[in-house]
Amino acid sequence: MHKRILLPTDGSKNAERAGEYAISLADLSGADIIVLNVIDTYYLNAITQPDVRESVDEELRASVKKAIERFEEKIEENKCNGTCQNVNFKILIKEGKPADVILKTIDEEEIDQVIIGKSGKHGLERFLLGNTTERVLKEAKVPVNVIS
Repeated sequence: MHKRILLPTDGSKNAERAGEYAISLADLSGADIIVLNVIDTYYLNAITQPDVRESVDEELRASVKKAIERFEEKIEENKCNGTCQNVNFKILIKEGKPADVILKTIDEEEIDQVIIGKSGKHGLERFLLGNTTERVLKEAKVPVNVIS
């Protein structure tokens, strides 16, 4: 039986669908959901111009905040269609290389299962987040459900 589900999210449609699946699984199993959003500082460190790096950092942080707010609003507005009344949520915002942070969080939070979207947003981010999902799938020592 699952006790702690990790839900890495970036606000994409696939992450939303992963959230819906996580909620239904948590409702059935009584598990807690740890919602994780990672600010990709690895990506930021590759930007050599300080003013550009600062601007991108601000945009990433705003995007993370918006993604978490949308997730919380969706839960509040829909009451999860009656399926998450007994589900406990913990929201984490961390910094680093997404796959590294997700894998470390699995250990730190004693996660039993990961539910993650197949790939993230558009363009380069989608490619990178797709690689993140692939790495988590290969290296996690707990079951990983990939939702598309």
